[in-house]
Amino acid sequence: MARLDIKVPFGKTVKLWRDKLGVSQEKLAERAGLHRTYISDIERGARNVSLESIQKLAEALGVSMATLFANSGEEPAVSVPVKHLASNELVDILLVEDNKDDTTMALEALHHANITNRIQVVTDGQDALDFLFCEGKYSRRHPGDQPQMILLDLNLPKISGMEVLRRIKADPRTQGISVVVLTASSRDKDIQACMRLGANTYIVKPVDFQNLSQVTPQLSLRWALLKAPVRAQA
Repeated sequence: MARLDIKVPFGKTVKLWRDKLGVSQEKLAERAGLHRTYISDIERGARNVSLESIQKLAEALGVSMATLFANSGEEPAVSVPVKHLASNELVDILLVEDNKDDTTMALEALHHANITNRIQVVTDGQDALDFLFCEGKYSRRHPGDQPQMILLDLNLPKISGMEVLRRIKADPRTQGISVVVLTASSRDKDIQACMRLGANTYIVKPVDFQNLSQVTPQLSLRWALLKAPVRAQA
C-alpha cells in the first residue's frame, strides 16, 4: 500500500500560517531556530521534516503540531483558547511521549479520528509537569488553560510517567484531568498501580484509531473528547 506523501500539503500549511502572521521566511527561521533555506524547502514540499522540526515550527507559528497536519493546505482556522470554549465544545489534549515514532502514530490516529483539538506534545516527565503547573518555560501559561485529557507514556526520561500521574492526581489543580496511560503491554505490572493512582484507562502502544476508540466503548471517540455539559441548577 502506497504511503501518503504529506510534504506538499504540509508545506502549503506552513506557508499559509506564515502569510497569515505576516512574517518572512527569514523571521520564521529565526523564531524556529532553523535555516531559511530549510523553511523554503519545506514550503516547496521538497523536504522531509523531522518531528523535532515540526514541533519547532508549530511553536514559532503559535499553533499545535496537530493543526499543521490537520489543515493539509487549507485555509488555517484560528485556534480557540480553552477558557473561551463553551461547556460542550472540543477541548485540549496533552500527549506525553518521548518516542518519536509513537508520537507520530498517535497524532495520525487522532487526525484520522477527525479530532481537531489543540494538541500539545511534550517529551519527558519534567516537561509535562512544568506544562501542567505553569513552571519553567511554561511559566507564562494561563493556569486555567488546562488540558482535559492527558495521553501519558509510562516510560519517560527525567521523571517517570508513574510519578507524573501521582503528582497530577495528588494536586487539586489537576486531579480532575482524565489520564489515559500508554503502555507497551496489557500485562504491564504498572497498569494496576496506575489505576489505583487514578488513571482513567490505558492504551497498549502503538496508538492507532482502533485501540484509541476502545477506551470509550459506549461512546464515539469524538464525544469522549468533549467537556461534560453543564447541568442547570434546580
